Amino acid sequence: MVGELAVSLAGHDKGTVYLIVGEDDGSVYLADGVYKGYAAPKKKNKKHIQPIKTGLTPQQMQAVLENPADADTKIKRYIRLYHERNQ
Repeated sequence: MVGELAVSLAGHDKGTVYLIVGEDDGSVYLADGVYKGYAAPKKKNKKHIQPIKTGLTPQQMQAVLENPADADTKIKRYIRLYHERNQ
C-alpha cells in the first residue's frame, strides 16, 4: 500500500486525499504535505481509508524517500496532479 493515494472515509478529515507513507498491522501512516508532513504523518486505521489505485511508481516513491527535506513538496505536487486529472 505504501506509495498509493488514499481518501479518508471517517473523522474530521473525511474526503481528504493523502499519500500512504507507511503501514503496520492495522494502521497506515498518511501525509498530505500541508497539514500532515512526511516527518510526522497521520496514523489512521486501515478501515477508515479508501485506497486509490493511482499512486506513485516505485521510482517516484524512492525519490520521495531519498530527500526527506523535500518530501512534503513532492507529496503536495503528486496530490495536486491527482486532483487536476480527476476534475
